[in-house]
Amino acid sequence: MKTKKGFLTAFSLCLFYASLGQDLKLMTYNIKYDNTSDTINNWNYRKEALVQLLKHYEASFIGAQEVLHRQLTYIDSALTGFAYIGVGRDDGRQKGEYSPIFYDSSRYKVLKSNTFWLSETPNKISVGWDAALERICTYGLFEEKGTGKKLYIFNTHFDHVGKVARAKSAELLVKKIKEVNQEKLPVVVMGDLNLTPDTAPIQYLQSKFLDGQEVAQKPFYGPTGTSNGFDPNRIVDKRIDYIFVKDFKVGTYIHIDDRMENNKHISDHLPVLISVQHP
Repeated sequence: MKTKKGFLTAFSLCLFYASLGQDLKLMTYNIKYDNTSDTINNWNYRKEALVQLLKHYEASFIGAQEVLHRQLTYIDSALTGFAYIGVGRDDGRQKGEYSPIFYDSSRYKVLKSNTFWLSETPNKISVGWDAALERICTYGLFEEKGTGKKLYIFNTHFDHVGKVARAKSAELLVKKIKEVNQEKLPVVVMGDLNLTPDTAPIQYLQSKFLDGQEVAQKPFYGPTGTSNGFDPNRIVDKRIDYIFVKDFKVGTYIHIDDRMENNKHISDHLPVLISVQHP
């Protein structure tokens, strides 16, 4: 008969060997907040398809944006074996939009997590520079249970109006990552940045991290852009959602253009999926 200790050791070994050589998949997805005045693109018409998409692509980490608390609890209850970190931007608890990170809790555990505001006072609930709204970044330090490998993930949503705010948010993001990541662990930065690749803030981030799309071993797949405006006939060529990495080897980078049966988009953004190898 196996002892409890022996069973746990065998189980740990199974986790370890299962994780060896296994690519890590991560996704960023602006799910469009649940605006109750929305008609044909109402959340209630989209939410089941969104969860099906999340389950199908099996990302271990999902950084989402524009997530209201009722959307958060719906997704959390639908994703078996997942947990999340994050707070609402309006009160640091449950009010306003979250930028949560959902994670596979069977494979990873959280060692620490926090949220800061994209402003001159990042440790306080605040609107930064010329931004129209409060904006936040949620991050976590995660450890893979099978191997003990650690990584930081930062998930954010830059302002859609303030030009100064977007530039300063990029600078603050780099500064915060440097402050937090004293161990120089591998880093993933993801989110809706409301900026196209030709802008100075994106080029600044590309100088600090690897743009996953540019360094993927396999050719990039999907529409050029990520913003679709819920228009099924729009040419999706405006890229404003990104995943950057540091100290990861990128295998694939994809913009997913999956739709509902009526050809409507699931959100007004396309999700971005990346596969990486953890060093």
